Amino acid sequence: MLPPDYQRILAAVRQAAGPVMARQVGDALGIDVSVRSKLEPLRGKLVRLVDRSWLRKLPDGRFTTRL
Repeated sequence: MLPPDYQRILAAVRQAAGPVMARQVGDALGIDVSVRSKLEPLRGKLVRLVDRSWLRKLPDGRFTTRL
C-alpha cells in the first residue's frame, strides 16, 4: 500500500488523458508549480514511483501509467 501523497500522485497521472509532465501533476494536485522548491519534491516522488514500477517515465521526461 502506498502512502496518501503517493496515492494522490498516482491518481492524478491515471486521470490524465495521456502522458504528463511533473508540472501538470502539480497543477492537478493544487501545488504551486511556479516555485521550484515545491516542484522538485513532487518530481522526486514521481521518480520513486517509476523506480518501484508504479509509473513509467518516457524519454521526453513525461510520466504515464504502466502498461
